[in-house]
Amino acid sequence: MANYLLEIGLEEMPAHLVSAASAQLEKRVADFLAEKRVKFDTIVKYATPRRLAVLVKGLSDASEAVDEEVKGPSEKIAKDADGNWSKAIQGFSRGQGVTPDDLVLKGDYYYANKHISGVPTSEILTAIGDDVIAKMQFSTYMKWANNSFLFVRPIQWLVSLLDDETVSFKLLDVTSNAITRGHRFLYDEPIVLKDALDYEAALNTAFVIADSAARKTLIETQIAEIASTNSWDIYLEPGLLEEVNNLVEYPTAFVGDFEAKYLDVPEEVLVTSMREHQRYFEVRDLSGNLQNHFISVRNGNAEHIENVAKGNQKVLVARLEDAEFFWREDQKLKISDLVEKLKKVTFHEKIGSVYEHMGRVKIIAKKLRDHAMLPLAFDDKLDRAADIYKFDLLTGMVGEFDELQGIMGEKYALLAGEDAAVATSIREHYMPTSADGDLPETEIGAVLAVADKLDTILSFFTVGLIPSGSNDPYALRRATAGILRIIDNQKWAISLETIINELYSLRLNGFKYDRRDDVISFINGRVAKMLSGIARRDIIDAVLATESLDVARLTENAQALDHKTDEADFKTSVENLSRVFNLASKLDAAPVIDETQFENAYEKVLFDANQALVLTDNVVENVEKLFDLSTPISNFFDNTMVMTDNSVIKYNRLSLLSDIASKASKIADFTLINTK
Repeated sequence: MANYLLEIGLEEMPAHLVSAASAQLEKRVADFLAEKRVKFDTIVKYATPRRLAVLVKGLSDASEAVDEEVKGPSEKIAKDADGNWSKAIQGFSRGQGVTPDDLVLKGDYYYANKHISGVPTSEILTAIGDDVIAKMQFSTYMKWANNSFLFVRPIQWLVSLLDDETVSFKLLDVTSNAITRGHRFLYDEPIVLKDALDYEAALNTAFVIADSAARKTLIETQIAEIASTNSWDIYLEPGLLEEVNNLVEYPTAFVGDFEAKYLDVPEEVLVTSMREHQRYFEVRDLSGNLQNHFISVRNGNAEHIENVAKGNQKVLVARLEDAEFFWREDQKLKISDLVEKLKKVTFHEKIGSVYEHMGRVKIIAKKLRDHAMLPLAFDDKLDRAADIYKFDLLTGMVGEFDELQGIMGEKYALLAGEDAAVATSIREHYMPTSADGDLPETEIGAVLAVADKLDTILSFFTVGLIPSGSNDPYALRRATAGILRIIDNQKWAISLETIINELYSLRLNGFKYDRRDDVISFINGRVAKMLSGIARRDIIDAVLATESLDVARLTENAQALDHKTDEADFKTSVENLSRVFNLASKLDAAPVIDETQFENAYEKVLFDANQALVLTDNVVENVEKLFDLSTPISNFFDNTMVMTDNSVIKYNRLSLLSDIASKASKIADFTLINTK
């Protein structure tokens, strides 16, 4: 068993691409070896800003030999009229490396029994450059020199080492060898690897910790020691820690300071300056109070660390000076003046201004309030929030720190004397800011968030800016998912489709929505994704066909039906209800049931059972009641000809089935549920 090292040396990659690129390389190497039938035990991956590597352990010396049976031409075309082998059979035989006489007839077809010998692993690995590295995909590419080849960053060196032997391949003008490189600034000498297993240890001596997990643990340990020494509480936000880890090859954590006067600026601004702009960790005391210190991580050792700290302090203070200035100046502005200026701020050139967007959102918010039957007590607050909630876009602070949209709006609104609920909704209307981000806690914030996102979706669809494939530049999928999560979290029993239909009948501030069907289909797709972990896909499709877009009810319907799938009566009940749906669709007039037209007792029994069926808010009970109809439905079909030649009797029977289908369709379209 052998060990194989593959390393791709690069110019520094963006930190957010490192982890994904490392995982991709690991998978592509594993798939490549599996495809070539080369067995191995494990793959260890390594990644730093300037290298991606894998160490394949327990690699077999050669690919596995296999015997294959390949299907060839049929017996009908295998020979010509004179009994000679046809050109088709001769061509197939040549392609398989056998003669026609070697073929075996099985049934109506000829087969070739083919032995494929193993190939030395060292020979197979020569293709890893073209078959693995060159096929890697990234969200960001670079092209360098006169090459047409694209990669995440220019390739500087390649290591390809099978135990102690170089496996040579070439990409552009770079040929693989056994020479890697250490830290860019701390180790100038080339590192000649004698064996694949020497990789990690050799790099450690050259100030490179290639193991991402080990490097992250070292950062955590260093910062924990600083926190313990100073009695500080330092939160290592996971996303920031991952990013910092992917910025360094040899981490050294250190402390920086800034003047205490900057603590008068809202801490959200300070934290944003440190985290988002400088990649620093903020420092708090053990009571949770923000301190005038920060933690950063150097890509290097502790030599001259004091100078590094001073340099970082200067950069941060420059940001804080700006923040302090904007904080002071913004407080001189009037909300009414900023809202007026929003008339000249473009929401989108094809749609109109932010001010016009807010006007539409105000109308949508009122509709949401009515449909959700929320208390009228907060009408004035909701109206006020809708009138001003985007004003902070024109503040200096948000202009400098766009991550603080809404957050600064809440703070400035409170300083201006706005109601606390109004101020909170200004912050909450951006929620959720990510797939699993926090949701609005207040009803006003939830209504404003949904209304804002809904107008964004409807207006962008109207002008044809519709997501396609993976392309979604305006984050409309995220906005839709946010709407659904908020509605579900608030337990609003509302039909989005009904609200959307009402909006499409209006002209809002001169703007009329279009492409309704596209919008409904788009939202249905997001609902289906939301329900994907709750029920089978066919059940999800069936409940979505109810055309209500009541998120809470759709969820309950899907759960209730999915829980029934393992029960003995599920198949029969669904098939009977499905038959009801199919026949009911043949009714071409309004249903009217006349009991005097019943010709047998089974019609009357089904009619009485249907009359007794009253759907309530209890979805589980509703499904049980529908499934209880299965026996009278089955007896009815066994003893009754629905599509009789007597048009009056046929109409009456179809009316009865239509009434049942009408009730059942509030749960699902049972014809879409798979019972096989």
